[in-house]
Amino acid sequence: MNNYITRPKRNNDLWLNEFSTDNLKLSMKIKNFIHSEKTEYQDLLIADTYEYGRVLMLDGAYQLTEKDEFCYSEMMAHVPLCAHKNPENVLIIGGGDGAIMREVLKHECVKKCTLIDIDKRVKECSEKYLPFAGNSFSNPRADFKCMDAMKFIRETSEKFDVVIVDSTDPVDFAAGLFQANFYDDVKKIMKPDAMFSELTESPFTDRDIMIQAINEMRKIFPIVKVYWGVVPTYPTGFWTYGVASMKDDPENVLRTVKGTKYYTDKIHKNSFVLPPFLEEIIK
Repeated sequence: MNNYITRPKRNNDLWLNEFSTDNLKLSMKIKNFIHSEKTEYQDLLIADTYEYGRVLMLDGAYQLTEKDEFCYSEMMAHVPLCAHKNPENVLIIGGGDGAIMREVLKHECVKKCTLIDIDKRVKECSEKYLPFAGNSFSNPRADFKCMDAMKFIRETSEKFDVVIVDSTDPVDFAAGLFQANFYDDVKKIMKPDAMFSELTESPFTDRDIMIQAINEMRKIFPIVKVYWGVVPTYPTGFWTYGVASMKDDPENVLRTVKGTKYYTDKIHKNSFVLPPFLEEIIK
């Protein structure tokens, strides 16, 4: 008998991990790394994955994937837009990848969509490497501004029908986007019948952030509600959104939109039906 030394089979598998908490992570097997850099504000990485196609990560967190980003982008955009009678002027804060702007511009009544993102490299890399998201910047109704959103809000003379906040996690330069002072500044640039929406994270992994955001909104806006949806690659897959209105009930669908893959009129209304545990959290 020959005595051979055996070793475990080696492979060159590469996995991209997001640590949602200290004890929870989402991991994807990588085909190829496409682009990686440290911008002035954050770590930016784009890769091709086997399961979810091309993905964008910022500071180690998945921002969007080719396979499921529409679940998030459509719910962020169409709930406030379809609850408004005639949204003509829309402001997006964050969302430099362009996916939410793409959805906003599906509404023919929108005459102008202004997107403010402090990191121009997100926009530039999305245009180059993420065409499914970044192809909206060439639309003549799109207006991209690379600057601090706080500065823009305090200095602009424009009034908006809908304001959508698509920030990264509320830390570092994005922390102020979940506080009453910010909501008060936003209210000043909203028209009397305007709508406002913002991500409020997962009630399982980020319960305190969600509660803080909703409570801070309630200090400023007359109508504040929570709706929810499914985003498989966001922490726990159960995602919540806060929506505020100056006048009309955001649950009511006043307009329709074509070309969606997740959002429908029924989804809109049913997304405000909250499980009892979530109703209890936001009381």
